Amino acid sequence: MATTVAAVRETVDGERRVALTPEVARKLRARGAQVVIERGAGSSAFFADASYLEVEATDAAAALARADVLLCVQPPTLDQISQLREGAIVIGHLQPHLAPERSKALRDRKLTSFAMELLPRTTRAQAMDVLSSQAGVAGYKAVLLAAEAAPKFFPMLTTAAGTIRPSKVLIVGAGVAGLQAIATAKRLGAQVEGFDVRPETKEQIESLGAKFLDLGVSAAGSGGYARELTAEEREQQQRALAEQLKGFDAVITTAAVPGRKAPRIISAAMVAGMKAGAVIVDIAAETGGNVEGSAAGQTVVTANGVSIIGSANLPSSAPVHASEMYARNLYNFLELMLSDGAIKLDWDDELIAKTCLTHGGEIRHEPTRTLVGAA
Repeated sequence: MATTVAAVRETVDGERRVALTPEVARKLRARGAQVVIERGAGSSAFFADASYLEVEATDAAAALARADVLLCVQPPTLDQISQLREGAIVIGHLQPHLAPERSKALRDRKLTSFAMELLPRTTRAQAMDVLSSQAGVAGYKAVLLAAEAAPKFFPMLTTAAGTIRPSKVLIVGAGVAGLQAIATAKRLGAQVEGFDVRPETKEQIESLGAKFLDLGVSAAGSGGYARELTAEEREQQQRALAEQLKGFDAVITTAAVPGRKAPRIISAAMVAGMKAGAVIVDIAAETGGNVEGSAAGQTVVTANGVSIIGSANLPSSAPVHASEMYARNLYNFLELMLSDGAIKLDWDDELIAKTCLTHGGEIRHEPTRTLVGAA
């Protein structure tokens, strides 16, 4: 019997992405799966129901009840979880570290759930990496926010009234979001520098035409993330960064570790030392913020005239391309278990095993199991 893959409207305020695009729906049909969507599920991303060819559009309750596989952007609500059949599969960004009750509900409903943020960061997994694809959108959008809020031009301009010097922009963190931010700021003509405590990023930053800001601190870690700095290293970094920040017109902070609070990099005292009119965009504001005083979804103007923009769900502000990339990520992951229209789970595949959150009435992810037990 063919597997039914479903998607419903996202319920989180401001979420405009959809986990299932017409392109991916066609691919699933070609693989022998049936596809069901809630009416209007893709409308916020400008995908009309009519663009989903050979896909049944119905109400949310019917889509959930029929789903063998539910694809989602934001985690399903407790009510949605209760409407899924026992044994159904949920694939998406499930944020298990934020809501123990949701992980418990997935377990108790005997759902098999895959939290895409748990996906191992390997070469084979790159085509499924939702964190990277959406971080790229966030890095791009963050620079546009900074450019719009800045009281200066980003590029150098030669005018009849004289030459306008380019803005100096600092990108903190050289992961996917940071590298995209560097590339975007360069395209806008700014003078760009990049900083990261991982020494291997120097070449990546310079390959994009930016200057590597060396603060004398190296914190190479594992899995593509930096290790935690020692107290001495942090103090050295803070002193050097505080001095450097005085010369920048815009700063984009992008440092984040999935499942953990964002590292605090820029203190209120450092912001107080920046020039009037400077702009900071904190991509990590939703997870605690890299900048002291930032607030998700708000712009805070300090006493010395520095604007701190706490971004919120930047990928959702580019819903067409963000949805296309996200849906392809999920499809590439689903392909690991889809054979002739039927689901076959290979627990010997590390991508399946390590991404699994719940299965058969158990929580498979140990940190989440501990969190639920303590809740």
